[in-house]
Amino acid sequence: MYVVIAGGGKVGLNLARELLGEGHEVTLVEGWRPRYLRIEQELEHAVQYGDATELWVLERAGIQRADLVVAVTGDDEDNMLICQVAKEKYLCSRIVARVNNPRNLQHFQLLEVAPAVSATDLILNLIEHDIPGHGMVHLLDLPDEQLEIIEVEVAEGAPAAGAQVADLNLPEGSLIISVLPPGERGFVPKADTVVNAGDEVLVVLDPGLEESITSQFNPNGAGR
Repeated sequence: MYVVIAGGGKVGLNLARELLGEGHEVTLVEGWRPRYLRIEQELEHAVQYGDATELWVLERAGIQRADLVVAVTGDDEDNMLICQVAKEKYLCSRIVARVNNPRNLQHFQLLEVAPAVSATDLILNLIEHDIPGHGMVHLLDLPDEQLEIIEVEVAEGAPAAGAQVADLNLPEGSLIISVLPPGERGFVPKADTVVNAGDEVLVVLDPGLEESITSQFNPNGAGR
């Protein structure tokens, strides 16, 4: 796989190291000269100096033949522009963008720049996962497949508490893929598996069904 990475900060550099170590061909583009010179001592020909928002810089990096373009600069506007150019002008089918400010995530989505990864949101999800009574947490969004995976904690008195999986009133387009009782290992449930209060349940579902799911498992939980 040939990968063009825009941005030579910690994320871009570590990503380049890992991909090179796995045998992929990589070109890292960095526009701040002091950083470029430091990286060049390590990566040599695998790094190029220039502004990745400039077409000639991207073309020099070989974006025309890139299997994957990753934009991980510290500027969200630059990341959006780089991914748009890669997708629309050079027809790169696989792009990944870093979102520095989670408030800008909706702009990436409106421009159909996906996947757009917000480290802040990922960390918030992990924090919420470890907070008792977290209600619902989004674990994974798969926009191309039109699927989501969420985790919801079964509350006392919820319609699902004490019911078998086969008897749950789940909406069409949703499926329980794992049940995690408190202090135990998770497992794939069967039709006769009983869901109890305090269990954490992983559900794969079509987008837009979150409210229907929480009404069954945690009617008063506050998900994000």
